[in-house]
Amino acid sequence: MNRQKEAYKVTFAGFLVNIILIVFKLLAGFLGNSSAMIADGIHSMSDFGSDIMVFFGFKISNKPADDNHNYGHERFETLTSFVISIMLIGVGIGISFSSVDKIINIINGEVIEVPGLIAFFAALISIISKEWIYRYTLKVGKKIKSKAIIANAWHHRTDSFSSIGALIGIGMAILLGDKFVILDPITALIVTVFIFKAGIEILMQSINEFLDVAIEEKDIKLIEDIIFNTDGVKDFHKLKTRALGNKISVEFHILVDKGLSITKAHEITDILENKLKNEFGDETHINIHIEPYKESEI
Repeated sequence: MNRQKEAYKVTFAGFLVNIILIVFKLLAGFLGNSSAMIADGIHSMSDFGSDIMVFFGFKISNKPADDNHNYGHERFETLTSFVISIMLIGVGIGISFSSVDKIINIINGEVIEVPGLIAFFAALISIISKEWIYRYTLKVGKKIKSKAIIANAWHHRTDSFSSIGALIGIGMAILLGDKFVILDPITALIVTVFIFKAGIEILMQSINEFLDVAIEEKDIKLIEDIIFNTDGVKDFHKLKTRALGNKISVEFHILVDKGLSITKAHEITDILENKLKNEFGDETHINIHIEPYKESEI
């Protein structure tokens, strides 16, 4: 199965799970008088939205290069991750305001009904299903090296965290009675910490890609080792790297014996390109400039 089909398959699976959970959790929240479960249901709606974003973002990012996009459309995948991160942060803000408002109302004497068992079981079912879809999505995301799919996996995981918090809050409110019903919105508020964390991490990663920040240090070191261990390369400089969605772009200058023929020098660049593509993927963008080596450059 190719990369695009893998992405569509896992996204569609999340799409179906989220539709079912949205309906079930919102009904359970309203029928069971649980603000934590309603907040959890709203969070699932954001997951549903992110599935749609990933589906279309991935479809566009896999289009080949054209006259207007000479380096391909990979940045659309970065854009998708960016939008998902904004959605996550937005969901966190919404749940925070709702939870704080509920807490203030309870402190001011508003009578809130104890959540019903239906809300408790909805949270339990959500945890199991969302943890499964998180693990499945993360596995596929790492397999096909898709930042958007991995970001979406973490979106699923935050929904699982949200449901765990809801389960604890609802369970304790049911077990301890009216005096502890405030635990329901407090738990919903705590859950937002996990949502904000995931959102900010994905946001920063997306911004770094837009700003052409160099790839991870361990990958740069790997590139350097490949260059140094290639026969015919005396030295190199001006190494530049950046991420292009799930792919990377690598540019550098190599120094070769000044008496080397153009044909032999070209063979060295071919060897380097093959080594780099074997390590980072066939669609890695590579630009190698050849310069004559001089003893004074030691």
